[in-house]
Amino acid sequence: MPRFPDHLTGDGPTNPFPGIRVLERRLGREIPHRLGSNEGLDMPHRALREHFGDAMVEHAYCYGDSEALGIRQRLAEQQGIPLEALLVDAGADSLIALTLRTVAEPGTSVVATGGTYPTFGYFARGQGCRLVEVPYDEAPGRLAPDLEALSTAARREQARLVYLANPDNPGGHLHDDAAVRRLRETLPDDCWLLLDEAYHDFRDDAESPFAREVLPGVIRLRTLSKAHGMAGLRVGYAIAEPETLAMMMKVRIHYAVSTLTQAAAELVLDHPDETHEHIAAVLKRRERLAEHFRGLGAEVLPSATNFIAIRLPSAELAERVNRELLEDGRLIARPAHPNLGHVLRITAVEDALVPGRLAILERALKEG
Repeated sequence: MPRFPDHLTGDGPTNPFPGIRVLERRLGREIPHRLGSNEGLDMPHRALREHFGDAMVEHAYCYGDSEALGIRQRLAEQQGIPLEALLVDAGADSLIALTLRTVAEPGTSVVATGGTYPTFGYFARGQGCRLVEVPYDEAPGRLAPDLEALSTAARREQARLVYLANPDNPGGHLHDDAAVRRLRETLPDDCWLLLDEAYHDFRDDAESPFAREVLPGVIRLRTLSKAHGMAGLRVGYAIAEPETLAMMMKVRIHYAVSTLTQAAAELVLDHPDETHEHIAAVLKRRERLAEHFRGLGAEVLPSATNFIAIRLPSAELAERVNRELLEDGRLIARPAHPNLGHVLRITAVEDALVPGRLAILERALKEG
């Protein structure tokens, strides 16, 4: 079993501000008078009320539930995950940083694929970790994190953590459940697996038994930013053993998820049919977009996400197309990592399917 840093394994640190909702649950009764939390409860909020309405203002006054119980209850019921195995924070990015703070002291080695979701490397370096990158497994029709290379590097470098985005960002590749299990089994016993599942909802098997499992030595991250359309409100969740989440709570920002965000997330989760409808529409658009560019001769990589990735013949061509599109007010994504400079990523939104919207890319493909 992977270990935690020594400074977290004792009694402390203890959250000094659990918040009124947590205190009410501990006491088993309501606390009607908030006289000590310095929240600006008497602020009239005339301008805020006029612009957003009274309901929004009520969420502005008070600190939120530091345990986000309402969100966790809904996720537990809908996904069949134990309530105690869920932790909610301000998006998957915040959970990446939180995981590193929890398990990786400065100076320890962490391993990732060179070119995968760059926020992991950004936070790892900010934590003072030594980032070790391995190349993608790249072949015609394939751009995938190399699980064997990740495992080998973890053993060679005595890594504290391995990061895997599955489905991958920006390539879109999906490793099946058995491959992820094998990766965990081949890692050193004291090495964590950080499994970033931000695009999990777009998998064909998103509701499989494996999706509900709490895996030893694994911290799984998911988000409401993509399938639930809540990127601007910042809410994500971790799935891990309760003992692991207890350690993460020791170094977590108390009120990272606002009262408004929690209320909005609960409302969206209470209407799962709308989310399922959105996912189905995204998958149809993704296939239409992929077919369109395949028809132009592009190499469109297999994707289990809400985007397509196109591999161009050279990084120079990809840089030019990306730059010209941006100058024309059309933002797509080109990975900054040199390993993937020849890849362009396009989100499967309706706007991407408007005739002529991506004419600059289409011309470049026709020119060869």
